[in-house]
Amino acid sequence: MPSISLNWILLLPFLAGMAVTTQTAINGQLRTAVHSPLLTAFISFSIGTLVLGTLVLLTRQEIPTLKQFSEIEVYKLSGGLLGAFFITVVILSVQRLSVANIFSLVVAGQFILALIYDHFGLLGVRQSPITLTRLAGVASLILGAYLINRK
Repeated sequence: MPSISLNWILLLPFLAGMAVTTQTAINGQLRTAVHSPLLTAFISFSIGTLVLGTLVLLTRQEIPTLKQFSEIEVYKLSGGLLGAFFITVVILSVQRLSVANIFSLVVAGQFILALIYDHFGLLGVRQSPITLTRLAGVASLILGAYLINRK
């Protein structure tokens, strides 16, 4: 993979957030068309798998051997399971909550767990202690989620 400049590293997560929000609205429409949240998630992941498979082949990525693959700890393979859970939950939620409501709750949950992962350096992330400033930031986000969801 080519080196990515700091400017792009800062912009890419922002763009990814926009893409996930758009994906949520599109998947809500797909669910209406196919009448099934699980089939919607399956279609979404299937298309994503086809695109990624094509990119792996086109960019000639090195593929691990079966022996190398069998030596990978099982938890390291759970990203797809977590992604399927996330997409399915969002598909189930989008017809009952607004996209803003869903993502305010998603972001609040992400930040709470991210603070814990950072503080303890869990799952190999760079350790960064919880500070009052970081707690105030998360509290503000949770308050924001509450205000967005308040009726």
